[in-house]
Parts: sequence; structure tokens; C-alpha cells
Amino acid sequence: MPEIELVIDGVKQSVATGTTGTTWYESRKDVVAIMVDGTPTDLDSTFQADCEVTAITLDSPEGLDILRHSTTHVLAQAVQDMFPDVNLGIGPFITDGFYYDFGNIDAVTPELLRELEKRMKRIVKEGQRFRRRTITEEEARVELAEQPYKLELVTTKGKGAEGANVEVSAGGLTMYDNVRRDGSVAWKDLCRGPHLPSTRLIGNGFALTKSSSAYWKGDQSGDSLQRIYGTAWASKDDLKAYQDRMAEAAKRDHRKLGTELDLFSFPEEIGPGLVVFHPKGAMLRHEIEKYVIDRHMEFGFDFVHTPEISKGGLFHTSGHLPYYADTMFPPMNVDEERDEEGNITKAGQEYYLKAMNCPMHNLIFRSRGRSYRELPVRFFEMGHDYRYEKSGVVHGLTRMRGFTQDDSHTYCTPEQAGEEIRKQIDFFLSILKAFGLDDFYLELSTRDTEGAHKDKFIGSDEDWESATKALCDACEASGLQTVPDPGGAAFYGPKVSVQVKDAIGRTWQMSTIQYDFNQPERFDLEYTAADGTHQRPIMIHSAKLGSVERFIGVLTEHYAGAFPAWLSAVQVKIVPVADAFDDYCFELASKLRARGVRVEVDHSDDRFGKKIRNATKEKVPFILIAGGEDVEAGAVSFRFRDGSQDNGVPVEEAVERIHRHIASRNNADLFETGA
Repeated sequence: MPEIELVIDGVKQSVATGTTGTTWYESRKDVVAIMVDGTPTDLDSTFQADCEVTAITLDSPEGLDILRHSTTHVLAQAVQDMFPDVNLGIGPFITDGFYYDFGNIDAVTPELLRELEKRMKRIVKEGQRFRRRTITEEEARVELAEQPYKLELVTTKGKGAEGANVEVSAGGLTMYDNVRRDGSVAWKDLCRGPHLPSTRLIGNGFALTKSSSAYWKGDQSGDSLQRIYGTAWASKDDLKAYQDRMAEAAKRDHRKLGTELDLFSFPEEIGPGLVVFHPKGAMLRHEIEKYVIDRHMEFGFDFVHTPEISKGGLFHTSGHLPYYADTMFPPMNVDEERDEEGNITKAGQEYYLKAMNCPMHNLIFRSRGRSYRELPVRFFEMGHDYRYEKSGVVHGLTRMRGFTQDDSHTYCTPEQAGEEIRKQIDFFLSILKAFGLDDFYLELSTRDTEGAHKDKFIGSDEDWESATKALCDACEASGLQTVPDPGGAAFYGPKVSVQVKDAIGRTWQMSTIQYDFNQPERFDLEYTAADGTHQRPIMIHSAKLGSVERFIGVLTEHYAGAFPAWLSAVQVKIVPVADAFDDYCFELASKLRARGVRVEVDHSDDRFGKKIRNATKEKVPFILIAGGEDVEAGAVSFRFRDGSQDNGVPVEEAVERIHRHIASRNNADLFETGA
């Protein structure tokens, strides 16, 4: 039998023509698919000459994606079993799970979710095979004649539909049949795959989690759909671990804690995605902003301030409007004048709420001549920005319509850019560490040179290459893991983002830095070089927290509302054992305030035990208790967040301990007893 040569799992091999992944990995039950030249492929695919093949195991990231997408098919099959007239939408895998959209069904209830899970388990146990077949567009129209959404995907090649790439893409159309053991087809769906060899491999590591309303193609003017979410893992133990993490995440939800701790709220009267900070939340915000501003000043940034509204022409010049018009609030037409008959005598002008600060910083740089001697020039602003996020994606403080960016822009020579980026990445990390976030990796976002979005990127190949190299070198110099993100760059240049893991292992994007060679050209920015010529600066965009509001949301969940003492709105709560000790407590509070400590005395009518419980619920870092023995000794007793106590501490020592702990910006809950 003829043989072909290829590389399998890093080793050059000669195999018989017609060998498949199924036959090659027959002895390895953990292999569920193969990667062929970097593309995930069904396990039963035939090996081709001169290819590079690697095994995909069920518990690998690629294997989990395939598992989750296979589970969406089982979900859709179960739904269609119950509701034969259902209109099938799109069912992609997502982070930690999957969803599928359905039309022509009623609202999904918890009872229905439980019934669907039962049906899915029966399908899984049945061990149906996923069989791929190629079809023509005409064949697809016949097979999907009763599925309007699928027909539309076939006609439009999935254009404009989020998640449609799991069903249609370049390279033709394919269907997947779910085949029973007797060879009959139980169900089928339009899909590009790949899938697991059998439903049995899904096992018992899946669960349906919730449902929500959705719109076809995400368009609120389109059909209303029901979206069913689920999660799937390689084992039941992995599923249980995930569910435990989700339970912990629910306890830490910043929206819930924001209410419980009286930090912030989202009044309906103001509108979605807009927040008001209450006194305690405003103090937390103030402390964060103050620290970040001070650190910028130390680094060499100049503090600036710009308006929140501007003529639309500014955003045309910057290039943002053509790319981000949909995410900017609609323009306001102002300064229009009319005569008595209503005829326009002076045309109005369109003004926009700003969604970004960089165009205005460019104007500040351009306001006077610049010399190479003063470069780099660094501008920094706590800029108030507004973006028209769809109501369905607005989420507490982490996805908002109004937010504050700790936004900075650096103007430097091309020779300075690399070192400046390296220094700023170190600067970012030091700020995040100061807030107790210290588990990082970097993500390098570059342009898409071949995909569907390649036309959104502007600038020459040479500029992109030099910019990308500068960021690559900076990432390497950091010593951190760097994960590629092809196609994720801004339209004007590549970027690096700092990905941070919180206390329960979730990843959040925080700091970003972007290399921009386009806006200096658009705004005609220049500096006088050493030889007297006028040159274009390089522009570097950066944000350390991302947005202040989002950072507060992340920090609230990271600490579960128990903020470090230096950030806490109330740092000390003094609780007298009885009313007779109120004056002693007020005097102690005065001594603490004199050292800059934020302190409250609980002189309510509540019993002592309830006062302690209230202070504990408020997650105050230090509760000070004063009773008869304490007063006689000129002392006070500490009660910490973990329930431990340190009794009979002299007042002056207690004040010094607290002040020293706060001033050090220590993120620990406790200081050493007796320190």
C-alpha cells in the first residue's frame, strides 16, 4: 500500500495512504480530534502528505471547545425533540460553556431547563456518532427549507451574525448528522465542526445554566429569540469545581456587594450603564484615583483635562467615527438658526459625546511648537467618556455607557518608543501590584492581514512591522508569558494588554498600551529634530486601570468587598460595650482622625452583639471595642475580619499600629499582633 510522509505530534512519520486520526490514535482514548496545520479537525479525517498533525485531548483548550460545541448540538436536538416547529439559530462555544438561540418557542422556564437536561443525558448515553458531510448551497436550501435562520446563514455566508463562524465559513458548506447505532439519522444541523466522535464522550460533565432573551443577529429590530446557556467539562469533577467557582463568584458579584455595602447604585431614572457613587463608594473611588494620579506625576506625566463634548469633525480627523460610529452616542445638532417662517438661516453643527480622549490630547500637543529636547511628552487625564453600549451587554461597573478612563498619551521619537513602552509596562504592573493584583500575563494584539477584518487596519506594512516589533520586544523584556491575539489590534496600531487573574482565578483585561503611527499623521503633529527638520512623533496610548469604574468592580469582586484598610471608606469602627463608654470612644476617634484615619463610632441604640455583627457585615478592616477594663487601662481591644482579637492594647499604640498599617498601603487584613 502506498505511503505518505507527514509530521505527527512532532515526529516525522511514514503512514499508509488512507490512515485517519481514528486509526492512528486507536489506543489513546483521550484523543477526541486532531490539529492539522493548526486547524482543529474531526478525528476521523484522513491524513494528508506534508501536513503537521497533533492530537487534541478532551481536557485541552481546543478539546474543551469541541466538547462544548458538540454539547450545543445535543441541546438543540433535545429542544427540537420537544418542539418540532422550533427555528434553530446559532450555537457557538464560549468561555467555559456554550449557548444556542431558538426561535418560535415560548420563554424558557427552570422546569424546561431541567427537562432538557434529562433529554440531553439520554442522547449522550445513546452514543450517537457525529458524522460530517459536505453539501452544496442548493442541497442546503432543500435540507434547511423549514429553518429560516439557517437558510439566511447559507445565503449571507453568516455575515453580520455573531457566532456564525461555527456554522458557515470559507471553504464550502457542511452538515453534521447525529447517527444512531442502527445507522439512522437522529438529528442534523448546519455546521463547520469539528465535533467529538460520539455523544458518549460528552459524559456527565455538563449542565444547563440559564436562559435569556436574544435577538437574531443581535439586532433589536430583528426576531426575538430564546437563548439557552450551558457549561461542559471533561469530567464531573471539573464541572463541580466550575460550579463551586460560580457560586463563589455570585457571592462576590460587585452589583450585589455595591448594594450591601452602600457603595453605588444604578438608578433607573438615570438610565442603563450609568452609575452614582454613594459616600462610601465615592471615598473608595477617590483613594484609587488619588493614588493613580500621584503615581503618574512621579513617573513624569503632565495632568490635563478636556471637555466631554466636541464637534464631530474632530473624530473624523482622528479616524474614530468611520470605525466606531455605532458605539458613540448619536450626534446633537446645535447652533442652528431659523427665521420666523422656520427656514434655516444658519446650519447647525453636529456635536458628539466623546468616547475617547486621544483626539483632544493631540490638540494640546499641537497647540505650540515642540522640540526633540522635551520628548517624550506625556499627557494624562481622568477622562469622562461615553459609549453607546447596547442595553443587553451593559453589566454593572464592568460594561458601562459612562465611565472614567485613566487615559494617557505619550509623544516620542521612534528611537524612544521601545524603551518608553518597556518602562510603561513595568509602571502598569507596579500600580496593579499596589492594589493587590499580582498574577499577570500579557496579550499581544496584532492586525489581521488575511481575515474578514483585514480592511479595518490603516497604515503601511512597514509601520505595522516596526510597531509590532517594539511591542514584542517590550513583552519579552517583561519576562511575562505573552499570548498572541491575531486581529485584535486597534485600527491604528498594535496593542499589549495586561491580563490579570483575581482571587478566584478569573481573568480580567486591565492595563493596555498601543503604538500609534496614524494619528500623528492625521493631526499633522510634529517636533523639531536636532537637525532642524520637522518630524512626526510616535504616539503611545495607555491606560493603567482601563476605566476607574470597571476597576472598582473588579477590585470589589477580588476582595469580596473586604477592601484593604488603605482603600476602605471606613477604616475603623469603634464599638462601646455600653453607653457609659461613648465619650471614651469619641475621644479615641478624634485621635485617629488627627492621624488621617477614617473612623466611625457606633452610638446607636442596638445591643453590643448586634453592633459587632453590623460592623462585621460592613467589612470594616478594624473594629475597636472599648469596655470597662479597657477604659480603666487606657486601652482598646481589636477585633479583626477573621474573628480574632487582640485585647488590652494601649490607645497610643493602637493608633500608631493602625496609622502605620494604612500608610504602608498594606493589602493584608491583619498586622502582626503586638507590632
